[in-house]
Amino acid sequence: MLALGNSYCYNNRMNMKRIKLRDFEIGGDKLTILAGPCAIESQDILNKTAEKLKAITQKLDINFVFKSSFDKANRSSITSYRGPGMENGLEMLSKVKKEFDLPIVTDIHTPDQASPVAEVADIIQIPAFLCRQTDLLVAAARTGRIVNIKKGQFLAPEQMGPLIKKVEDSGNHNILLTDRGTSFGYNNLVVDFRGIPIMQSFGYPVVFDATHSVQLPGANGCSSGGDRRFVPTLAKAAMAVGANVLFFEIHPDPDSALCDGPNMVALDDAEALFKKCKDIFELIRS
Repeated sequence: MLALGNSYCYNNRMNMKRIKLRDFEIGGDKLTILAGPCAIESQDILNKTAEKLKAITQKLDINFVFKSSFDKANRSSITSYRGPGMENGLEMLSKVKKEFDLPIVTDIHTPDQASPVAEVADIIQIPAFLCRQTDLLVAAARTGRIVNIKKGQFLAPEQMGPLIKKVEDSGNHNILLTDRGTSFGYNNLVVDFRGIPIMQSFGYPVVFDATHSVQLPGANGCSSGGDRRFVPTLAKAAMAVGANVLFFEIHPDPDSALCDGPNMVALDDAEALFKKCKDIFELIRS
């Protein structure tokens, strides 16, 4: 059994692999945040969000990776908005990367997407529902990019070991692990914060996805619901138990967003939330 006391958490962080990205380290002594709109809606929304989030994170001295998805393949309804597709989406993310000089994280759904996505993305994200797909993990690993494996809503944190090994055995040891809640049915997700130190025991930085964790899958019938009121509560709790990275989906106007609006953070609320999370992150490490 894993010991989950304070000494365990502290020692775990001391032995944590630090993942190099550009001029900073993920899993080091500075908070890293992955953030941006859920799905790509327009170049204007991408640019507006990227510009403001870069200014906020520079002001607060936080490492920042811009996130958005070109395709949200796991939707409640066939009519749900998915995004502009890989070709157009990568072109739009490339413009953000170039104009704002930001690293990019985006997700893939099929192995053939890994190579073209790696030409733009610094981090390739494996969606939670696809985290056990061997060919997908191997293809992502072989690009040499950082691979962020989101823990499936159906998995216990201890079950991430074999998934990590698939990436390691494919020659890649630049790995992040993400917790985004666990499903017990009935349109809800539950966060067990013991999962953060448990996953840290594998030796890689752990990301906490604070916005997907308040999602209510399928709660609106043909779309997911959510309750963004609890995003700050969960994010601060994740910092308190020692998470290395935070993940937020952020939009200038979440109520009008085409995807996951109910659980996204409003862009105007980002700075105050980031500041509180950074304060707790630094307090825990002091």
